[in-house]
Amino acid sequence: MSKELSPSVQHTLKNEFIVEGVGLHTGVKCTMTVKPASAGFGFKFQRVDLPNEPIIKADVDLVVDTSRGTTLEQNGARVATVEHILSALVGMNVDNALIQLTGEEIPIMDGSAIAFVKEIEKVGIEAQDAKKIYISIDTNISYTDDEKNVEMVATPSTEYKITTMIDFNSNVIGTQHAYLKGLKDYKTEIAPCRTFCFLHEVEYLFNNNLIKGGDLDNAIVVVDRVLGEEELAKLATIFNKPNIKVVQEGILNNLQLHFSNEPARHKLLDIIGDLALIGYPIKANIIGYRPGHKANVALAKKIKDYIKKNKSMLDVPVYDPTVPAIFDCNYISKLLPHRYPFLLVDKIIELSDTHVVGVKNVTFNEPMFTGHFPDNPVFPGVLILEALAQTGGVLVLNNQGGPEKKFDTYFLKIDNARFKQKVVPGDTLIMKLELTSPIRRGICEMKGTAYVGNKLVCEADLMAQIVPRES
Repeated sequence: MSKELSPSVQHTLKNEFIVEGVGLHTGVKCTMTVKPASAGFGFKFQRVDLPNEPIIKADVDLVVDTSRGTTLEQNGARVATVEHILSALVGMNVDNALIQLTGEEIPIMDGSAIAFVKEIEKVGIEAQDAKKIYISIDTNISYTDDEKNVEMVATPSTEYKITTMIDFNSNVIGTQHAYLKGLKDYKTEIAPCRTFCFLHEVEYLFNNNLIKGGDLDNAIVVVDRVLGEEELAKLATIFNKPNIKVVQEGILNNLQLHFSNEPARHKLLDIIGDLALIGYPIKANIIGYRPGHKANVALAKKIKDYIKKNKSMLDVPVYDPTVPAIFDCNYISKLLPHRYPFLLVDKIIELSDTHVVGVKNVTFNEPMFTGHFPDNPVFPGVLILEALAQTGGVLVLNNQGGPEKKFDTYFLKIDNARFKQKVVPGDTLIMKLELTSPIRRGICEMKGTAYVGNKLVCEADLMAQIVPRES
């Protein structure tokens, strides 16, 4: 696990792992077996204790309850408290897994995700031969609950960042913040953080026949009032303890916190698990003020709806200029016949048998800006299409054997060309080409998209012919 995992490919477990425990609310013992799964499988739960062993997909559209955790239902079967195991899998960069259960509720363990993280580390993670598809957004997506003073916001970002803020008007907890940039620190900074509740919630849940699996070893109970001996005795009965202690206002049984802001960090842990129900890893800045499962799921649904309406934002390529290029301009000039001022690809940053991502740095010194347009320089749309075609040419010509084979590509057709916004000097044009069908008889068909940042500026369907270069 010390080896850094590639963010560009999918991962699964090397072997299965098994944990046993009781559900927080049902108190029923459950055995959970987490198994490797094929690329593109995602996360799915399976109730092996029921007839026909029904499958329940980890999908936000299948959420049926968020009152004390996140519950899914499909094919006549339910699975409850899914957020901690999903958080652990996402936090450890696992993309595909089958989670088999012998009961309805996921084992609560110590109320955090650390037990699952340790098991993932034991069995290990392996890369899969499939590209990891990220969600990027180009606008703010928000959810608010004015009655409960809750707000969730997702803003555009090239990374996955989460900030949580909680304020329960409590003298014990106070106002807390937690922040996570990326997932590299998830194991140490977020996974050990336990669920928490207030004393009045414990009493309510117990009186309503819930938290049957509650224990002072799997939850932080916040006491924000002085308790009498009779109340302490009743709590000892609830938690099946010989006695309960609390020093004035504080944490029940004087439990030591892992972090001073452990409650805020646990809320962050829950957000990661609930947003896993979107179905794709995301690149966004998530800000949660007084978050909870209801708000997390509502934001996840809004993001998923956004994806449905803006499918072009799926898998937006990200350009990091600090990462060495796969091909630089010197190699590209050997592969393509174009030269100044018409070589419109500066570097290649991604390349496979079926897709390529190239970069064009647009500068004010380029000759077309003397006439297009004076005092209003705009990179011509026809040259964006040309840059896309040249990037696609790198893909197909490299597949044909590289510079030594001496092939060229020629346009046959451009369909469905659309220009979304203008490109100007100072912009970095990121161009992605994907084969839409196998190359046959020298004919290649590609889907092209061009971006500035994470904003789509142009898209088109391109067809070209590969021909031997004349000497």
